[in-house]
Amino acid sequence: MRLVKQSEAEKFANSDKCFGQNYLLDESAMNLAVIKVTGRYPEENLVANEISKEMCYVLSGGGKIVKKGGETLEFKKGDMVFVDKGEAYYWDGDFEIATICAPAWAAEQHKEVK
Repeated sequence: MRLVKQSEAEKFANSDKCFGQNYLLDESAMNLAVIKVTGRYPEENLVANEISKEMCYVLSGGGKIVKKGGETLEFKKGDMVFVDKGEAYYWDGDFEIATICAPAWAAEQHKEVK
């Protein structure tokens, strides 16, 4: 059992529209991040996580995730969005999500794609 206090979480900013706190464990099996998005992220192109699957629970607000090819999923508080590894997408809206990544998220596996 392990407790990760908010004061121990690592703050990050992928851009001025996508930022949050990463709650890391002593292992690489999974992690939790609380992420705030205020607009379109990324501002251009798409992003993809090459290694991790992401389960995102919407804590507040709402928006949409747009997959490569144009499929759009709209969500609001209380919904869950699942993103499989390798899926390219962008977020748009004003919302906060709690995201569990397995294996744990790392910046080097998060790539911008066209």
